[in-house]
Parts: sequence; C-alpha cells; structure tokens
Amino acid sequence: MGANLAILWDNLAAFFSRGTNIVFTVLAVLVISAAVLMINYEKIVHMVLAMAVAFIGLGGLYILLAAEFVAIVQILIYGGAMTILMIFGIMMTRHTNQDDPPRRPVFNALLLVGVIVLFGLLFYAIQGTAFVTGPALDPGADNTRAIGELVFNNHVIPFELVSVLLTVAFIGAIVMAKREEE
Repeated sequence: MGANLAILWDNLAAFFSRGTNIVFTVLAVLVISAAVLMINYEKIVHMVLAMAVAFIGLGGLYILLAAEFVAIVQILIYGGAMTILMIFGIMMTRHTNQDDPPRRPVFNALLLVGVIVLFGLLFYAIQGTAFVTGPALDPGADNTRAIGELVFNNHVIPFELVSVLLTVAFIGAIVMAKREEE
C-alpha cells in the first residue's frame, strides 16, 4: 500500500509539472464549481451568472484541446448569447417572492463528503488506467478557416434557416411572456 501511495504522489507531481495540466485543473475546478453553484443557488439571476462562468470555463478547456473554433463558438454563443437570452426571459416573466426554505446543513455536509469520495475514486481510477495515445495534432492547421469555408460556401441555406428559426423562437417567447401578464 505504501509503494502504491508513493507512485500515486509521483504521478501527481509529474502531472502538475506541466503548465497546461495546471491550467486544465484550474479550469476544470472552475467549471465544476460553477455548475454546482448553479444548481444550489436560489435566485435565478445568480444561477444564470454561474452558468455563464461554466460556459466560459468550458471554452477555455476547448482552447486547451486546440479546438479554437469550438471554443470561440462556446464563449460567444453559450457564454454570451444564451446567457443574455435567459436574462431577457427572466426580466420578461413575472416572479413571486416566496419564503426561503430552511437550510439543510446535514445534507450539505453529506453532499461535500460524497463529492470528495467521488473525486477520490475518479482520481484513483484514472491513475490506474493506461491511456492509448493517438496521432499528434497539427497545431499549425487552420481548421477555423476550413470550417468557415464549409459553412459559408456549402451550407449557407441551413445556416440562414437556423438564424431564422432562432429569431422566431425568441419572438414566440416574447409573445408567450406577454400573454402570461394579461
């Protein structure tokens, strides 16, 4: 058991010896924390802001994976546009003030213990797994340009139809919110 623990600490030290692994760990903790906070917050605006932090952190993880286009789309569409859309939806609907439910400290303590045990089990399982390495990525490839050329040359009609569909959905949400007021 002592030898396994020494190997575990050596693997952990080797993992954190690279800067990208440190950035990955910080972003992963940020995304997970924001997602947990989003579930536990009681005010809707706080939930949306926590969700925006999770989306932006996820964009950072995509950057680490050398998927720049997906990262920018994640940050612009989900981190920006969807968050603004949700805030508009919150502002357009009516909310009643309800009494806050009592806090559950025992439940929160058990939740914290469960999360720590889960991460411990995941860490132990990952340390014992032999990962197969694939071909190296070419970081010099301009995949964003290739995606842009495909979207705006070959798939212009579906792209424009999606924009019209999103506009109709937004107008429908406004009409439904106004109907609820009356």
